[in-house]
Amino acid sequence: MKAEEQIKAYIDSQREPKRTEMQNLHQRMLQILPGGKLWFLDGKDDTGKVVTNPNIGYGTFDIYYKDGSNKEFYQIGLSGNTTGISVYIMGLKDKKNLPNNFGTTIGKASVTGYCIKFKTLEDINLEVLEAAIRYGIEQTSS
Repeated sequence: MKAEEQIKAYIDSQREPKRTEMQNLHQRMLQILPGGKLWFLDGKDDTGKVVTNPNIGYGTFDIYYKDGSNKEFYQIGLSGNTTGISVYIMGLKDKKNLPNNFGTTIGKASVTGYCIKFKTLEDINLEVLEAAIRYGIEQTSS
């Protein structure tokens, strides 16, 4: 199944109002990164064991490891979780940047070094979320 089909099925599987909110965020991401690579990770490891929530990914950048190896990964991730929605901003070198620059103005959300987690879109300032996403994309674009 193509990523687009997996993404649609994943969003459709969510209960309301999360389904509508994730669809809204998905559409915003397609506008922010037009033509960007779409990813869908089902949350399972190579043995089929569930190790994380499924993730929708947008864009692409290379992760470099200490051993010199690297792999392609998404820049921004979107996932439904048990209490709401998580937006992952990958590849940031300074893990204090998101909480320091966006954590105090985004609204009712938990902001870590790479994740913005909130219960509902009504709890956050969407302009601040979009600014954080654009910041992350800028940091990982060549």
